[in-house]
Amino acid sequence: MKLRSITYFLDPSFPLDTQKLKLAGEFLRIARPAYEDTGYKVQTARLATVPFPQLMAGQKLGKLSQLGHELEETAGAEGYAYISLGHALPDQLEDYTAIPDALASTENAFFSGSMTTPDGRISLPAVRKCADVIQRASSISADGFGNLRFAALANVPPGSPFFPAAYHTGGEPTFALATEAADLAVNAFIQSGSLEEARINLVQSMETHAQALTAIASQVERLSKVKFGGIDFSLAPYPSQEQSLGTALERLGVPRLGEHGSLTAAAILADTMDQADFLRAGFSGLLLPILEDATLARRAEEGSLGVKDLLLYSCVCGTGLDCVPLPGDTSAESISAVLLDLASLSLRLGKPLTARLMPIPGKKEGDLTGFDWAYFANSRVLPISASPLYGFLAGDEAFSLRRRSPR
Repeated sequence: MKLRSITYFLDPSFPLDTQKLKLAGEFLRIARPAYEDTGYKVQTARLATVPFPQLMAGQKLGKLSQLGHELEETAGAEGYAYISLGHALPDQLEDYTAIPDALASTENAFFSGSMTTPDGRISLPAVRKCADVIQRASSISADGFGNLRFAALANVPPGSPFFPAAYHTGGEPTFALATEAADLAVNAFIQSGSLEEARINLVQSMETHAQALTAIASQVERLSKVKFGGIDFSLAPYPSQEQSLGTALERLGVPRLGEHGSLTAAAILADTMDQADFLRAGFSGLLLPILEDATLARRAEEGSLGVKDLLLYSCVCGTGLDCVPLPGDTSAESISAVLLDLASLSLRLGKPLTARLMPIPGKKEGDLTGFDWAYFANSRVLPISASPLYGFLAGDEAFSLRRRSPR
């Protein structure tokens, strides 16, 4: 198991308060060796701010690119590989339009857009704005890689260390940990003689690591005076068979992920993770990113796993739709329909979900992706069954969906 990220949350002010960023650097010089000296490899250090509309209150939108560039440069000098500037908000729709240019002018800055309001409603205009960002960001580079740094959010609370969903609420800085721990599930299911034993082994493994990580966090907290916000134990994968959540799910007895039985496997794994006792941050759920998981990528390439399957599995687990390759000519209207389904699931089920969709310029349904990146496993471009919405669903209202409760 590795740490995908140590994420530091702060309000850096704008113009940037260099003293705050120096303190962020001092924290990292304490935290990173504290984990690495005990055997945990730290892949990245990341910095997340308050949502950029709050950070830039009263400033012109054209300055978002400037802010992103300045912050990634300053944070980079302090050891942070990536930054997240949070999400645009439905009550300020013009803020969404600045995101594609900010993505194009930065290399390591992440952004997001909220489709839901703070009082728990879905904003139809905000859904469409998120779809517009995805469609525009797809052309930043020839491989559609720009959308790796943008996500549409539904019902997502602050404090998640996973990007692009990470943001801070303000106040004093905090930190949280994101794991890369799909291998824990794979090993638990390989080395166990029964389903019950496998579940017990996974919970014990998670809790053992969580206790160690939390003990180190307490030391870091004492030395740095930065509050620990918890662990997002979402079992993030790496594109190899032994570190694949798809492999873990198939070890339960599903011949090919995407076939019937897959939902049960996902529910079992998610329910098992829920039983582990630790200080939770962010999603702490089952993460199924197509392009980051070797088995998921292969099943998508073979045609057994699609967008509707991933939406279905989000009902029992997961963070939504992540790293999903789509045809380059997918319209913003069609993307809106997918995003609206995801937002509706989020509110009706009372859980955070995100969508990171990646239309790839020049690619059509069934074409092979051609990413050259160590953290991606190539697959095929997936179709989406969506046409432009009309009538009430094409309007400008915000509507509520109450969380379903048993009667």
